[in-house]
Amino acid sequence: MQDGSLRKLREEWERQMLSPYAMLVVNTRGRETPMEPCPLRTDFIRDRDRILHCKAFRRMKHKTQVFLSPTGDHYRTRLTHTLEVTQIARTISRALRLNEDLTEAIAMGHDLGHTPFGHAGEDVLNALVPGGFEHNVQSLRVVEKLEYDGKGLNLTWEVRDGIVNHKRSGRPATVEGKVVSFADRIAYLNHDIDDAIRAGVLTEDRIPRSCKLLFGETHSARINNLILNLVENSLESPVIRFSDDFAAEFEVLRAFMFENVYLNPIAKHEEIKARALVKSLYGHYFDHPDELPADYRSIMERDGRERAVADFLSGMTDNYAIRDYERIFVPTGWDGI
Repeated sequence: MQDGSLRKLREEWERQMLSPYAMLVVNTRGRETPMEPCPLRTDFIRDRDRILHCKAFRRMKHKTQVFLSPTGDHYRTRLTHTLEVTQIARTISRALRLNEDLTEAIAMGHDLGHTPFGHAGEDVLNALVPGGFEHNVQSLRVVEKLEYDGKGLNLTWEVRDGIVNHKRSGRPATVEGKVVSFADRIAYLNHDIDDAIRAGVLTEDRIPRSCKLLFGETHSARINNLILNLVENSLESPVIRFSDDFAAEFEVLRAFMFENVYLNPIAKHEEIKARALVKSLYGHYFDHPDELPADYRSIMERDGRERAVADFLSGMTDNYAIRDYERIFVPTGWDGI
């Protein structure tokens, strides 16, 4: 099967079965560096595999989603968030007859550039780095310039476009990218409710009654009803949308979560320490660039010291950042000679 016949069967299946609004892999704008086609996998499947096997993907298991360094085993991390986004996005794409392989690749790569300590770390770097720092832009930088010893993953244009445009403010070029953007919001609002209840920050009875009446009383019901509504209002259309009442109530739920969880001083009390830690590490490595690993010193020569330090810090897990801070700033006991 080295002639690529199995891959071609998949490509032909897409032509016959997918929606006219789906992105067919044969129509991809391609990669920056052309590659010999895989005999088995399409380009989008290959991109998904490249993301799955990269180091940045594995590091997400030790990066904060909402609650910093939780001691319980059941709180979401950036990795489990990514897996939930991926599953929701695939469910939507399958129902709309979109390209599941492209959807999955975008979803799995969308948060690769997130900092340690979640948005707290992102906010610090955004304030310190000239030109700013956004995790979606950093995710693109990871797959284009940082992985594979600076060579990048060489992903297709459509996957890279979906990754950098996954935020609410983004404008993905493909319908699959739009699906991932909605799936991201559906996932994080609902699993953050679940984690906040587990942490004692929220109770079920505090969730707005109007949201429960429209979306459902339970975690699974809310996700299911949001997906159903999105699919029903996006059938045979390049526009991905909720119905007007669902869209309005979704904003009510989002505002509720910002007030009661994302900006809650009880839930976020450790963020003050996390912000100070990231700021201190940035200052240290900016003043001592010779202490950066060799590959980041190469980045410094190409893109400047600020960007190299930001690349190094954003790639850290929560635990690595804490250990590195302790190594640099916390004195150790004297054992004598």
